Amino acid sequence: MILMNALLHPIILSKMARSYLFNINRAWKYSKEDLTKYQSKKLRQIVRYAYTVPLYHEKYKQAGVHPDDIKSIKDIEKLPYVSKKDFRGKESKYLLPTNSKIQNFSMSSTSGSTGQPVTFFNDQISLFNSYIGFIRILRAHDLSWRKHRIAVLADLSPDSFENATFFHGGMDDFKSVFSFKNIKIFDISEKPEELIKKLNDFNPDFLGGYPQIIKILSILKRSGKANELEPRIIVTTGATLDDYTRQYIENAFNSKVVDMYGATESSPIAFQCKNENYHINSDFVYIEYIDPKEKEEKFGDGGNVVITRLYGNGTPLIRYTGLSDFITTSERICDCGLNIPIFDYIGGRKVDSVVLPNGEIIPPFTITGIPNKVMLKLKTDKITQFQIIQRSLREIDILIIIDEKFRNVGPSVEVIKEEMKKQFEKRINSNVKINIKEVTKVELLRSGTAAECPIVISKIAQK
Repeated sequence: MILMNALLHPIILSKMARSYLFNINRAWKYSKEDLTKYQSKKLRQIVRYAYTVPLYHEKYKQAGVHPDDIKSIKDIEKLPYVSKKDFRGKESKYLLPTNSKIQNFSMSSTSGSTGQPVTFFNDQISLFNSYIGFIRILRAHDLSWRKHRIAVLADLSPDSFENATFFHGGMDDFKSVFSFKNIKIFDISEKPEELIKKLNDFNPDFLGGYPQIIKILSILKRSGKANELEPRIIVTTGATLDDYTRQYIENAFNSKVVDMYGATESSPIAFQCKNENYHINSDFVYIEYIDPKEKEEKFGDGGNVVITRLYGNGTPLIRYTGLSDFITTSERICDCGLNIPIFDYIGGRKVDSVVLPNGEIIPPFTITGIPNKVMLKLKTDKITQFQIIQRSLREIDILIIIDEKFRNVGPSVEVIKEEMKKQFEKRINSNVKINIKEVTKVELLRSGTAAECPIVISKIAQK
């Protein structure tokens, strides 16, 4: 699906320019009160727009709510939730404003890690705002999209959000105005050996991509490949970043690793600053938190996050429960200079949670840190990759891959396995069998790419 060229449409071009000039700095300049006023204004606009979209119009009519009832961001509670079930199997005419032209929008689909992807539509301004969030991260870490070399590892498969963003979100349109020689997009489907060679030749100041892809590259880096490749900063996104993977990547590349939290439906949501605090792009999205058990029972989505996207057209996302992530809220104030709020931790998705025999759900972040603690205790990093797989209610496999170059250096593999087993049994504290297994490869999800290689897979939670 091809969007109109921005340079041929002055209205779209002016909106992009305005977005670039004003949206980036808002994170530094707006006070808490200013931000609340801005959120209220954008919510009123987006609800009025959503009322023209059949999916939302029907829901709002059933709930007895009208756009005129929404005066401020606090009134968001008057609106009904929408879940993935509301989007699945729907035609474009149900997800876009009545009488709109589908050629003016780009279609994207979620990864469908549970086997049921969600399709939605974005306009060019929505895609362009992904750039704004990206540029905001660069600025927070003293980098410039105009001056520094930027490399992004992306999923460029058809209908992916990255493909739509990078090739239909405005970058191609502006090539006649700006030089993008300092920005290169690499396809994650390439062989890692080819990727790291190209990256070494490009020698970026900034490297962004899925943590598992970058982890594979860091293993190649440690093996002696790409000796010149030392980005000033590496930004991971798209999957849970555990402490061990972060430190492994940092040591391999001699670079600082920070994390960005986003979703195909609503990217970008938050990013880590210099202090490693997660700052929420609260002028782009409004986040609510509800009880995970209640969310699971009502919508089957799990997690505790409900999100509203405050910009763009296409398919609106208002009180969307489809992000099955666990997030820990925070009232702390960060002194990095950003005025946007923070949260403490991203705990992973429902499908990555371990379910105990008594029904207790253990979010991923409470167990993904165990291998790192074991490695620190034993003073080794010979594990190149690990994966936690819950086979059944009473059995969990911990898969580990050993770096052959360091197999006989430091503590033995058996000592590592024994300590790992001890720590997992202590944390899970239930009648569950823990198997520590050395393997040569870990499990991938349906797409078969390293980007779909989660740290935790629960066969129980997926059911």
